[in-house]
Amino acid sequence: MIITTTGSVDGRNITGYLGVVGGQAVMGANFIRDFFARVSDTLGGRSGAYQKEIRKARRLALEDLREEAEDLGAHAVVGVAVDVEVIGDSMLMVTVSGTAVHLE
Repeated sequence: MIITTTGSVDGRNITGYLGVVGGQAVMGANFIRDFFARVSDTLGGRSGAYQKEIRKARRLALEDLREEAEDLGAHAVVGVAVDVEVIGDSMLMVTVSGTAVHLE
């Protein structure tokens, strides 16, 4: 399965559009991670704990997107967009969406 942010797959023709597919992942961030993230933010450093959670959530959301596309019989998903949101004080939500397609 090819998943790409571009609107096409280089060297391959799109022969059919199967519709928009998506995936979501919501991850909780615990108190200790929140505390160290705040310390890191205050001191100007990077929050490795949050970065790790966002990467994990993105991977899970892309797996969800892939499963939905495979259920439609797609060969690829094009035009994929990734969005990260904070819900409340301690939840991260990653959503991905794109167009499932058949390739020649």
